[in-house]
Amino acid sequence: MTRNIADIRRDYEGGRLEESMVPAEPMVLFDEWLTLALDSEGEDGNVMTLATVDSQGLPHARIVLLKGSDERGLVFYTNYHSHKGSELANVPHAALVFWWPTLGRQVRVEGRVELVAEEESDAYFDSRPRASQLGAWVATQSVVIPDRHWIEERQHRFEQAYEGQDIPRPVHWGGYRVVPDMIEFWQGQPSRLHDRIRYEYRDESWRSFRLAP
Repeated sequence: MTRNIADIRRDYEGGRLEESMVPAEPMVLFDEWLTLALDSEGEDGNVMTLATVDSQGLPHARIVLLKGSDERGLVFYTNYHSHKGSELANVPHAALVFWWPTLGRQVRVEGRVELVAEEESDAYFDSRPRASQLGAWVATQSVVIPDRHWIEERQHRFEQAYEGQDIPRPVHWGGYRVVPDMIEFWQGQPSRLHDRIRYEYRDESWRSFRLAP
């Protein structure tokens, strides 16, 4: 490496995030920020980091895609037999992080995790491109495999098996919903004096407050 990463710095310039500006419900503000992010970040606007813990309490994180959000929570889809699926089966809580560099914004979400209804998973699966539908059958996610050829052979077999047919959703594939009990909004500001507004769900209602940078 020829560049000293300790010298890499960015000064943030963003609009202020004031207490008087934030709504009572955090998902209202999240939807506003997400809409802007989808414009500014393009196809990466719905990218998020998902963090889970295993049965020993060890953390694991990876990038997934947000595929739905409303007052109930935030939805993503995956293989239930994957590492993250196994971790969520043991510890049904997760953290999400969105980072939108063009806007200089970050959102953190924490909460319990539940499976979405089968009808909802079916509807999303039916909306996917055929190649992605096949991929859900081909990829035995997180299982050790011998080489790339193994995947290509398996793909060929499933292409033949479903030729001329609709592809059903695998029972081992579907959606999870993160039901938030904490959402924090971070807006970058000059001199590292960033704005942070945190919402916490307590006693069946949301409360918000400012955190020091």
